[in-house]
Amino acid sequence: MTPRKEKFSYITDDSARKATFRIRKEGLLKKASELSTLCGIEACVIIYSPYDTQPVVWPSPEGAQSVLSEFKKMPTMDQSTRMMNQESFLRQRIANANQQLQRQSKDNREKEITQVMFQCLAGQGLESLNMMDLNDLGWLLEQNLEGIDKGIDTLTKASHSQGSVATASATMATPEAMLKSGEKVQAESPECEGSTETEDWQQMIEELMHPSEDVGQGLVLPFGDNNPTAFFP
Repeated sequence: MTPRKEKFSYITDDSARKATFRIRKEGLLKKASELSTLCGIEACVIIYSPYDTQPVVWPSPEGAQSVLSEFKKMPTMDQSTRMMNQESFLRQRIANANQQLQRQSKDNREKEITQVMFQCLAGQGLESLNMMDLNDLGWLLEQNLEGIDKGIDTLTKASHSQGSVATASATMATPEAMLKSGEKVQAESPECEGSTETEDWQQMIEELMHPSEDVGQGLVLPFGDNNPTAFFP
């Protein structure tokens, strides 16, 4: 069962007001003690009331005096930065409530126009809409179309990137892989050079695949330290 929401206003009945003061005072002192213990901060509470001959001071007059002394040492601007009285507190609460109301009204309006848009797509006419409704409906349609265009662009770019990667992987074949698979390597050359260069490449690869006994005798391969400009160390 949800608790009953209490109306905050001045209590006109004297006995009820006194009983409420006693309960609220104990709750306030308890909360101040919990805040100081859990968070390790210095706090004090001073309460003046017509029901007590002396003001209620928590945690003690010395502790309250220490906290007030530290507060007075602060610059004047720093003292008033977070200071708030009842009027400023209520004004802040009202401003926050107005902002929340505006956000909720905007959300409700968008849902209402969305429902109108679906009704129009189902075949219902626009005769019952006024100028404000038509403007809001046009804005909502533009937002949805922009979202659809962005989605199409994203999917198109993704498909193009996947297609280019697949094409590159399909067309890329190194001579080492082709040699391992037993295939003949045929180097591509410009048409102007004719077939001579192609035959030279084939002959060189055949020699690499079937080396003779004389290979390596008195021959210095262009790798490692023998060639300062070699690509591989």
